[in-house]
Amino acid sequence: MISPRRPPVCLTIAGSDSGGGAGIQADLKAFAACGTHGTSALTALTAQNTVAVTAVHPVPGAFIVEQVRAVVDDLGVDAVKLGMIGSPATAAAVAEALDLVPAGVPVVVDPVMVAESGARLLDPEAHDALVRLILPRATVVTPNLPEARALAGDATLDGAELAAAVRALGPAAVVVTGGHRDEATDVFQDADGTTLIPGPRHPDGAAHGSGCTHASALAAHLAHGHAPLEAARAARRVAAHAVAHGLRDLGTGAGPVDVLDVRSRTAPGA
Repeated sequence: MISPRRPPVCLTIAGSDSGGGAGIQADLKAFAACGTHGTSALTALTAQNTVAVTAVHPVPGAFIVEQVRAVVDDLGVDAVKLGMIGSPATAAAVAEALDLVPAGVPVVVDPVMVAESGARLLDPEAHDALVRLILPRATVVTPNLPEARALAGDATLDGAELAAAVRALGPAAVVVTGGHRDEATDVFQDADGTTLIPGPRHPDGAAHGSGCTHASALAAHLAHGHAPLEAARAARRVAAHAVAHGLRDLGTGAGPVDVLDVRSRTAPGA
């Protein structure tokens, strides 16, 4: 029997990954895995696989805004996840698009700066636009260690000090994810203080799309009504599972995460 309850709607405003591992493709899979309906507004098209990003085609700003308008006007939005911005013009368009989202809807910002393959996805001149136009609107921002240090402007910081430096830029809460830290521990900080979110490291897993998956899972749990810290803990579990079960044998680079357990659905006898 189909439940009449409306599922939460999550909107990803991010770039596309033609290899299917990161970007909006990862976001939509994570939304579905967390029991929400995923919608999308593309900021850029990338020609990308597990090895490299070979080309980037930005989406015109007016069309970014129109995509968001179409979703908000008809389906509504219960949480927003922001990913690849890329340029100052795109940052301005995303800020304009966020004005269409009702006040109080949580916004999770994944400050995508570098792809898993090493390709830079944020123009240096877009850094200031991200900090000025986007971060102050974030409910939670989810940088990894290098991204957090780049935002803070200090390559020596870690832990609570680093989270505090990022939170000083305007977001209500920060999660510095643990994938690049010595210990695989996320550092969460909001106005109530700092909380460590430990978890296992999966060196034999596949990590392409892990940051997108984490941020999208966090947004999905906010859409379900969870508090930010509770959502951050759940997102840590979802992302770790996706990495542990990642598709290591796809491509010749960092394989894509598997948040939907695709392998178990395609195995002989499944």
